[in-house]
Amino acid sequence: MKRKRETEKGSEIKYAIEELSLLIQLKTSDNHDAAYIPTRPFLYVCNLVIQVLDKIGPTMAVLRQDINQNVKRIEMQCDSDSSLYSNLVDILKKEADDGNARKGTSCSKAFVWLTRSLDFTVALLQRIVKDPGQEMEEAVKESYNITLKPWHGWISSAAYRVALKLIPDTKTFIDLLKPKDENNDTLTEDMETFISLLVPVLEEIYSILTLYRLDKLKST
Repeated sequence: MKRKRETEKGSEIKYAIEELSLLIQLKTSDNHDAAYIPTRPFLYVCNLVIQVLDKIGPTMAVLRQDINQNVKRIEMQCDSDSSLYSNLVDILKKEADDGNARKGTSCSKAFVWLTRSLDFTVALLQRIVKDPGQEMEEAVKESYNITLKPWHGWISSAAYRVALKLIPDTKTFIDLLKPKDENNDTLTEDMETFISLLVPVLEEIYSILTLYRLDKLKST
């Protein structure tokens, strides 16, 4: 699921800012008595995060695959009835009512892991903004340890430990993130904007996951 872009000159971070702004606009412009996370805008943001993680290279292949599979799972559910499942919270409610929320192929579990992947991305970008000179391997390791590792079993954790050996240096990652005609200061501003938009959304999502008792789910 990807939007068509009129230009290829912008960075993935800029596009993610656009999608987040749209998501927030939809949340605030419509009257919703209950919790509301627009399904398709959320999935668009996740797809753009995949493109950001691609810049790190094969190291993020495991996480990239997880995000892609989870996006497709929710997308299929949404496509089955776009009006009924336009709100991700309605999907959580239905699966909870049906007793399917904790099953391996549930959209609820997919939503949990997509949220954690976004949390990892925020943590990583925060470290790069704070200290562009920090080694990329260390930044990825620290971000992983506080966002994904607590929920991973030994199999997933082992896969990430191996992947850490393939990480590029920080300068290479930054150069890959920004368009050729953009300077580092502009990219830093974009990352700060992206973080400031996404963090409140993630906080709301974690409150919703806690409400549905999904916040403690672990993998193998």
